Amino acid sequence: MPNQELLELVYCTSRVKKNPPSRKRQRLYIDALEAYRPNLKVLYGHYLAKEVTCRNCGAMYVRHEEKMTDVNIACELLQDAMDGKFDVAILISGDSDLVPPIRKIKKLYQEKRVVTLFPPNRDSKALKKNSHGYKWISEADLSASQLPSFIESTNGQIIRPKKWN
Repeated sequence: MPNQELLELVYCTSRVKKNPPSRKRQRLYIDALEAYRPNLKVLYGHYLAKEVTCRNCGAMYVRHEEKMTDVNIACELLQDAMDGKFDVAILISGDSDLVPPIRKIKKLYQEKRVVTLFPPNRDSKALKKNSHGYKWISEADLSASQLPSFIESTNGQIIRPKKWN
Protein backbone atom coordinates (compact mmCIF):
# COMPACT_ATOMS: atom_id res chain seq x y z
CA MET A 1 0.00 0.00 0.00
CA PRO A 2 1.22 3.51 -0.66
CA ASN A 3 2.80 5.42 2.22
CA GLN A 4 3.09 2.30 4.35
CA GLU A 5 6.17 0.39 5.35
CA LEU A 6 6.27 -3.20 6.56
CA LEU A 7 8.62 -3.12 9.53
CA GLU A 8 8.39 -6.65 10.84
CA LEU A 9 6.66 -9.95 10.26
CA VAL A 10 5.96 -12.18 13.26
CA TYR A 11 5.22 -15.84 12.60
CA CYS A 12 3.94 -17.82 15.57
CA THR A 13 3.94 -21.60 15.30
CA SER A 14 4.99 -24.75 17.14
CA ARG A 15 7.79 -27.08 16.14
CA VAL A 16 6.68 -30.40 14.73
CA LYS A 17 8.45 -33.13 16.71
CA LYS A 18 6.99 -36.61 16.18
CA ASN A 19 6.71 -36.75 12.40
CA PRO A 20 10.17 -36.52 10.74
CA PRO A 21 8.89 -35.74 7.20
CA SER A 22 6.59 -33.01 8.55
CA ARG A 23 9.40 -31.67 10.76
CA LYS A 24 11.70 -31.49 7.73
CA ARG A 25 9.05 -29.68 5.61
CA GLN A 26 8.39 -27.20 8.41
CA ARG A 27 12.11 -26.49 8.87
CA LEU A 28 12.52 -25.96 5.11
CA TYR A 29 9.53 -23.61 5.04
CA ILE A 30 10.77 -21.54 7.99
CA ASP A 31 14.31 -21.43 6.53
CA ALA A 32 12.83 -20.19 3.24
CA LEU A 33 10.73 -17.55 5.03
CA GLU A 34 13.71 -16.34 7.05
CA ALA A 35 15.91 -16.11 3.95
CA TYR A 36 13.23 -14.35 1.88
CA ARG A 37 12.04 -12.00 4.61
CA PRO A 38 14.95 -10.87 6.78
CA ASN A 39 12.54 -8.85 8.95
CA LEU A 40 10.82 -12.08 10.05
CA LYS A 41 10.64 -13.01 13.72
CA VAL A 42 9.60 -16.60 14.50
CA LEU A 43 8.10 -17.39 17.90
CA TYR A 44 7.60 -20.99 18.93
CA GLY A 45 5.03 -22.62 21.14
CA HIS A 46 4.85 -26.37 21.59
CA TYR A 47 2.60 -29.36 21.06
CA LEU A 48 0.91 -31.06 23.97
CA ALA A 49 0.00 -34.74 23.69
CA LYS A 50 -3.52 -35.33 24.92
CA GLU A 51 -5.30 -38.68 25.28
CA VAL A 52 -8.73 -38.63 23.69
CA THR A 53 -11.53 -41.20 23.70
CA CYS A 54 -13.35 -41.87 20.45
CA ARG A 55 -17.05 -41.04 20.90
CA ASN A 56 -18.11 -43.79 18.50
CA CYS A 57 -16.06 -46.80 19.58
CA GLY A 58 -14.50 -45.82 22.92
CA ALA A 59 -10.93 -46.41 21.71
CA MET A 60 -8.21 -44.21 23.18
CA TYR A 61 -5.80 -42.30 20.96
CA VAL A 62 -3.32 -39.45 21.31
CA ARG A 63 -4.00 -36.09 19.72
CA HIS A 64 -1.46 -33.27 19.67
CA GLU A 65 -2.65 -29.74 20.38
CA GLU A 66 -0.68 -26.65 19.50
CA LYS A 67 -0.11 -24.58 22.64
CA MET A 68 1.04 -20.99 23.23
CA THR A 69 0.59 -19.78 19.64
CA ASP A 70 -2.33 -17.48 20.43
CA VAL A 71 -0.62 -16.30 23.63
CA ASN A 72 2.56 -15.51 21.68
CA ILE A 73 0.53 -13.56 19.13
CA ALA A 74 -1.32 -11.66 21.86
CA CYS A 75 1.87 -10.79 23.76
CA GLU A 76 3.68 -9.67 20.61
CA LEU A 77 0.73 -7.58 19.45
CA LEU A 78 0.45 -5.82 22.81
CA GLN A 79 4.22 -5.32 23.13
CA ASP A 80 4.42 -3.86 19.61
CA ALA A 81 1.57 -1.47 20.45
CA MET A 82 3.34 -0.39 23.66
CA ASP A 83 6.63 0.07 21.79
CA GLY A 84 4.96 2.15 19.06
CA LYS A 85 6.01 -0.31 16.36
CA PHE A 86 2.85 0.05 14.30
CA ASP A 87 0.04 2.34 13.26
CA VAL A 88 -1.81 -0.58 11.66
CA ALA A 89 -1.19 -4.20 12.65
CA ILE A 90 -2.33 -6.98 10.35
CA LEU A 91 -3.44 -10.08 12.24
CA ILE A 92 -3.80 -13.25 10.18
CA SER A 93 -5.99 -15.56 12.24
CA GLY A 94 -9.48 -16.84 12.80
CA ASP A 95 -8.96 -17.44 16.52
CA SER A 96 -11.34 -15.51 18.77
CA ASP A 97 -8.86 -15.95 21.66
CA LEU A 98 -7.17 -12.88 20.14
CA VAL A 99 -10.10 -10.58 20.86
CA PRO A 100 -8.82 -9.50 24.34
CA PRO A 101 -5.53 -8.00 23.08
CA ILE A 102 -7.40 -6.19 20.30
CA ARG A 103 -9.81 -4.74 22.86
CA LYS A 104 -6.90 -3.69 25.07
CA ILE A 105 -5.17 -1.96 22.14
CA LYS A 106 -8.40 -0.16 21.24
CA LYS A 107 -8.75 1.03 24.84
CA LEU A 108 -5.13 2.06 25.51
CA TYR A 109 -3.90 3.04 22.03
CA GLN A 110 -6.87 4.59 20.26
CA GLU A 111 -4.72 5.85 17.37
CA LYS A 112 -3.65 2.28 16.49
CA ARG A 113 -5.62 -0.13 14.34
CA VAL A 114 -5.72 -3.89 14.14
CA VAL A 115 -7.04 -5.35 10.89
CA THR A 116 -7.75 -9.07 10.73
CA LEU A 117 -7.17 -11.20 7.65
CA PHE A 118 -8.99 -14.52 7.81
CA PRO A 119 -7.39 -17.55 6.17
CA PRO A 120 -9.60 -19.25 3.56
CA ASN A 121 -12.63 -20.95 5.09
CA ARG A 122 -12.02 -19.40 8.53
CA ASP A 123 -14.22 -16.90 10.29
CA SER A 124 -14.84 -15.41 13.71
CA LYS A 125 -17.77 -13.15 14.49
CA ALA A 126 -15.95 -11.91 17.59
CA LEU A 127 -12.81 -10.95 15.62
CA LYS A 128 -14.91 -9.23 12.94
CA LYS A 129 -16.77 -7.27 15.63
CA ASN A 130 -13.63 -6.19 17.52
CA SER A 131 -11.11 -5.59 14.74
CA HIS A 132 -10.88 -2.22 13.04
CA GLY A 133 -11.45 -3.99 9.75
CA TYR A 134 -11.30 -7.47 8.26
CA LYS A 135 -10.92 -9.30 4.97
CA TRP A 136 -10.71 -12.90 3.83
CA ILE A 137 -7.56 -14.16 2.17
CA SER A 138 -8.68 -15.66 -1.13
CA GLU A 139 -7.13 -18.51 -3.04
CA ALA A 140 -5.99 -15.89 -5.58
CA ASP A 141 -4.26 -13.97 -2.74
CA LEU A 142 -2.46 -17.17 -1.72
CA SER A 143 -1.40 -17.90 -5.30
CA ALA A 144 -0.05 -14.36 -5.67
CA SER A 145 1.89 -14.70 -2.41
CA GLN A 146 3.90 -17.83 -3.16
CA LEU A 147 7.57 -17.86 -2.34
CA PRO A 148 9.90 -17.76 -5.36
CA SER A 149 11.03 -21.05 -6.90
CA PHE A 150 14.59 -20.44 -5.69
CA ILE A 151 15.71 -18.61 -2.57
CA GLU A 152 19.32 -17.95 -1.60
CA SER A 153 19.97 -18.60 2.07
CA THR A 154 23.08 -18.69 4.22
CA ASN A 155 22.94 -22.50 3.91
CA GLY A 156 22.73 -22.46 0.10
CA GLN A 157 19.87 -22.39 -2.33
CA ILE A 158 16.38 -23.44 -1.23
CA ILE A 159 14.25 -24.90 -4.00
CA ARG A 160 10.51 -24.58 -3.49
CA PRO A 161 8.94 -28.07 -3.45
CA LYS A 162 6.33 -28.71 -6.16
CA LYS A 163 3.73 -29.44 -3.45
CA TRP A 164 3.95 -25.79 -2.37
CA ASN A 165 2.67 -24.61 -5.77
